[in-house]
Formats: sequence, C-alpha cells, structure tokens
Amino acid sequence: MPIIDNAVYVDGKRITNPGSLEQTFEYMRAQGGMAWIGLFRPTPEEVAQVAAEFSLHPLSVEDALSGHQRAKLERYGDILFAVLRPARYIDETETVEFGELHVFVGPDFVVTIRHAESPNLARVRRRLEGQPELLARGPEAVLYAILDEVVDEYHPVTEGVRNDLDEIEDALFGEADSGLSRRIYELSSEVISFQRATEPLTGMLESLLHGADKYGVDIELQRSLRDVLDHALRINERLSSFRAILDNALTVNATLVTQRQTETALTQNDQVKKISGWAAILFGPTLVGTIYGMNFTYMPELDWPWGYPLALALMAATSVTLYIVFKRRHWL
Repeated sequence: MPIIDNAVYVDGKRITNPGSLEQTFEYMRAQGGMAWIGLFRPTPEEVAQVAAEFSLHPLSVEDALSGHQRAKLERYGDILFAVLRPARYIDETETVEFGELHVFVGPDFVVTIRHAESPNLARVRRRLEGQPELLARGPEAVLYAILDEVVDEYHPVTEGVRNDLDEIEDALFGEADSGLSRRIYELSSEVISFQRATEPLTGMLESLLHGADKYGVDIELQRSLRDVLDHALRINERLSSFRAILDNALTVNATLVTQRQTETALTQNDQVKKISGWAAILFGPTLVGTIYGMNFTYMPELDWPWGYPLALALMAATSVTLYIVFKRRHWL
C-alpha cells in the first residue's frame, strides 16, 4: 500500500508507527490518540478501505479518486474535506507544475492523499513533531501546517514567474523576437492557472476562521490561520499585478510588431521607388537607342550629319529630366 507515513500521536508525540492501517485503527482507539495517515497515489480499493474505517462521505471520496478538482473546502458532519493545488517552479523549462492534495480532517484523524511530488508533507511532519505543543492541538493543527506549507511553497513560484516577467519586459524593446508573443501568452496561461489554485484559498481560510468558535478551534491556531490568510492575500495581489503586466505586455508587443511591419513596408516602398525611378531614367535612352537601332532602309534623319549627336543629346536630356523629377519627389 502506498503509505508514505503512518503514525499515532498522543499529546503531540508519536507513540507508534503501525505497520498497517488495521494496526493504526487499533492503536488510535486503544490509546485515544490521533492518527495521521499519508497516502501517495493510492488505488481506489485502498482509498475505500480508509473511507470505510473513518466513515468518509462518498462524495468526498469520489472527488479524491477522480482528481482534477479545484481548490475547495467542504464539511461533511464533523469531517472537513479540503482540496489543495500545490505548485512548484521548474527552472529547466521555466514552467509551473501544479499538483493536487486531498486532506480529510476528522475529530481524531488526518488522512492526506497526494497525487504529485509537491507539497513536501514530510517537512510538515518534522515541523509538527518538533513542536509537540502545536501538534497536541489536534487535527486542526495538522490542517493549518499543511495549508501553511502549501502557501509557503507558492513564494518561490511567484519569484520564478517574476523573473520570467522581467525577461519578457527586457525583450519587449530589444531585438525583434518572433516567439515573444507566444511566450507572453504561455506565461499568461500559467498565471491564470496559478490564480485558480490560490484564489480559493482565501475563501477557505476565511471559512475556517468564521467557524472556529463554533467548532472550538484553539485561539492560537486561529491566529496562525490569519497569518496564512495574510500570505495568501499577498500572493493573490502579486498574481493580479502579474496578469495586468502581461496583458499590457501583450498589447505593447502587438503594437511594436505592427510598427516594425509598417517600417519594413515603408522601407520596401522606398526601395521600390528608387528601383522604379532608375528603371525609368534608363528607359529613355534605351527607347531612343532601340528606335534608331532598327535596321530599316528608310528612316528619318539616318543620313543627317547631326542625327547621332542629336540622338545622344535626346537620351541625356530624357535621363536628366527624369532624374530631376524623381529627385524632387524624393524617389531617389
């Protein structure tokens, strides 16, 4: 069974490491402690075993099995079901990878079902086990620590996106890059996906805080949850500003591309004018020379002594006149 970690805690201290889920259930009830079971990509049969033992609601189990859920928080009686969308930044590809984490929080148990490498729940366990007074506050403390870890892992992702955004801003007014529009669009899609993962967190945390008194959540945990909420709000604000900058960057890039195309067209038009002008200047002498190059016996001025000089003069006059005309019209 893909159990990453499985432990029973009493008063914030790990008392045993059961070898199976059956032993976990026995120790938990015998010692009156809290069970924390971590699963990684379990099969439907394995999830069904846990669901049957802890009486998990069928709808929440169905969501956990199907995956691809948006971040949300739902309550089924005395059991909380949370879906979180952790994220991590991949430096090699300059992309954001999103995972999915399902958390079941009951009166005396926590079950986490992870479908990706992130978040690092082993780090969460070490942190809580190093703070027995916090872990002794029960399953809500575990949920808080998981939420805190997910939000903390968002920070390096926002920094990675910020670096990508800086590169795009630098490239906007640099040399023309045919792939810049695509890169802006792809980064915009990542920011939108990132917002879909982070925005529901504020509502989830606010809901937890609103129901804290009703469900007897420790006052220190409430303060900690407010701190996580503050961090989530700041991340959402940064993502909103990123999205606005990218929208502007896409508009500016489209404007610059149009401007460059216009400048290219104008440059090509000037070149066409010059070529056409010189072609017209050369056409005059060519026309005169072609006419007088015809081998007809009877043609005007063939026997005239001044015919050749006059033909040369006519060629020169035609060329000079066309040159002056085109020069004044700025074709040359």
